[in-house]
Amino acid sequence: MGGIASKGQLRMSFLRWAVVTVPLILLLGFVSGRSVAVGSENAWYMALAKPALNPLGWVFPVVWTTLYIMIGLALAMILNARGARSRGIAVALFVGQFVLNLSWTPMFFGAHRIGASVLVIVAMLALSIAATVVFARIRPAAAWLMVPYMVWISFAGVLAFSIGQLNPNAESLAPAPHTSQML
Repeated sequence: MGGIASKGQLRMSFLRWAVVTVPLILLLGFVSGRSVAVGSENAWYMALAKPALNPLGWVFPVVWTTLYIMIGLALAMILNARGARSRGIAVALFVGQFVLNLSWTPMFFGAHRIGASVLVIVAMLALSIAATVVFARIRPAAAWLMVPYMVWISFAGVLAFSIGQLNPNAESLAPAPHTSQML
């Protein structure tokens, strides 16, 4: 055998990473989503005027679950690329954008900070684009797995901005909750 590892060994290494990254990203996304009341469970959000392009409530958990699986697989591909140049920076950019992702729900639904949440999305999109560019140099398939995520967060940014435009005094519509939805 001339290579360092066989294709089967490389595949198993990727699967080991995926078994960690996908559930971890799903769990963190779930925790962020349950840290405050969201959607129809949030009286403040229900009182907001929403643009015509606002999807039905059931769309969000379906889309986010799918996207979290995809970006978890993308991250596993990058983590599995041992010795790849820029692997560390790719992971750091991914983590940075994902931390922003996790902060968005509490900021928007919990703190009622629409303007700040739009800025978070802009920063999240910038970091995810940077991560995707670096991913493409390491594993092109990982970069392609990030594309739907970037499209969705772009849409989320347009949606949040539109909600802000329709509700200029949104922060004063209802008091921010003081308890977590986790328990």
